[in-house]
Amino acid sequence: MSRAARSLEEPQPVSRNPVRLAGAALALVLAITATACGGSTPTAAPTTAPATDAPATPLTVGLGYIPNVQFAQFYLADQAGYYADAGLDVTLQNKIDPDLITLLGQGAVDIGSGDGTSVIPAVSQGIPVVYTSTIYGTFPAVVIAKAGSGIATAADLRGKRIGIPGRYGTNWIMLQALLKEAGLTVDDVTIAEFPDFSQAAALQQGQVDAATGFANNEPIQLRNAGIEPVVLTVDDAVPLPGPGLVTGTKTLESKAAALKAFTAATLRAMDEITADPQKGLDATFTAVPDLAKDPALQRQILDATIATWTNKRTGAALGSIDRDGWQQSLDFMKGMGLVPNPVTVDQLVNESLLP
Repeated sequence: MSRAARSLEEPQPVSRNPVRLAGAALALVLAITATACGGSTPTAAPTTAPATDAPATPLTVGLGYIPNVQFAQFYLADQAGYYADAGLDVTLQNKIDPDLITLLGQGAVDIGSGDGTSVIPAVSQGIPVVYTSTIYGTFPAVVIAKAGSGIATAADLRGKRIGIPGRYGTNWIMLQALLKEAGLTVDDVTIAEFPDFSQAAALQQGQVDAATGFANNEPIQLRNAGIEPVVLTVDDAVPLPGPGLVTGTKTLESKAAALKAFTAATLRAMDEITADPQKGLDATFTAVPDLAKDPALQRQILDATIATWTNKRTGAALGSIDRDGWQQSLDFMKGMGLVPNPVTVDQLVNESLLP
C-alpha cells in the first residue's frame, strides 16, 4: 500500500512550485561533498505484475515544495493503485528543490521532481544525480508585472524592483536569462528577496514592479484578484529544461526496474489527467483536502499545469527528453558562469527509464 507523507514546515505561499540555485547550490555542493544535492502518445501501464507473494519495492519520492494540485499525476497514480500494481511501495515527501537535489545525490530519496536548471550546475559540481524524464516540457518560470505598469518586454525591466524568492534555482536562472536576452544584467535592476515566496503578493500590493513566478500559478491568482498580468517568458532566449524526474546515479544502478515502473505509472497518470483533468483534481483533493475549498482556482491551476507538460517546440510525447534543448541550455549556463566544471548532456540526462 502506498502512503503520502506530507511535510508542511514551509509556509503556504501565494505561489507554487516548482518549481532554485546559484549561490545556494554551491553551498549544497559542499554539503554533499562532505557527506558522500496538444496531447501526447498514451503511455502503456506496466505489463508485468509482480507475484502476489513478492514484497513491494519501497521508493521514497520527493515532490518538491509543498503538496498542491501541480503534483496531481503522483496523487492519481498512488490512489488508483498504479504504483502498487507495479510492485512499488511509494512514499511521497515534499522538499524544496535545493534540499531535494542534495538528498537525491545522497540516495536518501530515490527519485523526485527536480529542476533541470538545478541539475546542470549540480552535476558540474560533482553531485551524482541524473535527469530521467521530463515533467514540464515548457519551461514554467516567468516574470510577471501589472498591465499598465510600463513593462511589456524584458528591456522594460531596467531600473525596476523585481521580487524573487532568493538568488537560487529556477526563478533566479530564468531571470538572468531573460535580462541577458534584453542586454541587461541583475546590476541593471533592484532585486528584492522574499524567502516566504510572497513576491506575487508584494507585486499585488505595489511593493515591487515585477516578480518571478510560474506560468501555472501567479498569473492565475492575479487575474482572480482583478489584476491583469503581463507575462514575460524566456522561451525566445533559450529552451531551459523544466522540472522533471531526477534520481541519484547509484540509485539508478540499484533500483532501475522499480524506477522504470514508477516512471511508466506516473506518465500513465499524466496521460489520463490530460484527457480528463477532473481525475487529477479529485486525486488532489483526496491527498490535500484543504485545496478543495476553492475548486475553481485549483482547476485553473491544473489546466495551466497540463498545458506546460507538452514541449511545444518538439511536440514529443510526455516524458521525452529534449537533448537539443539541454545542450542549448548547457551552453547558455556556461556563458553565465554557472557551470564551473566541464559536463556533457550524456552526464546530465538518462533516458533508460522511459517506456
